[in-house]
Amino acid sequence: MSSAPFTYEPVGATRDDLTYCPPGFHPLFVRTRLGEGEKLFARAAEAVLTWEMHRAMGVGIITTADRATPGADVTVTLAGLLKAPCRVIWTTEQPRRAGWAYGTLEDHPECGEEAFLVDRTGDGTVWLTVAAFSKPAKWYTRAGGPATRGLQHAYARRCGGVLKKLCAGLSEE
Repeated sequence: MSSAPFTYEPVGATRDDLTYCPPGFHPLFVRTRLGEGEKLFARAAEAVLTWEMHRAMGVGIITTADRATPGADVTVTLAGLLKAPCRVIWTTEQPRRAGWAYGTLEDHPECGEEAFLVDRTGDGTVWLTVAAFSKPAKWYTRAGGPATRGLQHAYARRCGGVLKKLCAGLSEE
């Protein structure tokens, strides 16, 4: 675990409000219905907390921990070319809510915070929410403008699709 500083403020803001977006940042909020039931929730939560969902998407995950834990350093790699260093800032593991968020570190192409949260509502429906606030930190993400944000939304939607596949056959519907 490193002591490198985060590249933004306020660190941890997504813990209490997934829709929070500070001035100058772009919001992201994508919610995917996964199905219903306790077994599906448990499987989805485990896949999110152990990086399995990310690895199943084909992104590289280099981390200092086997599962999301506050303080764990995580570097996401894409095609071996793009490296995005970050650190887990909060986790939650409750009977109906599980997930984590990371904050960006120096050399990440974006600046901000992103959360991955699985929750089971009162009617038993299980959802994945990917929420973030970010702004470009590198010349190429600034140059990408709206296309960069479009890629972030596509990535968040893909998280939901991949997690749904990992949990196939477990829904009580």
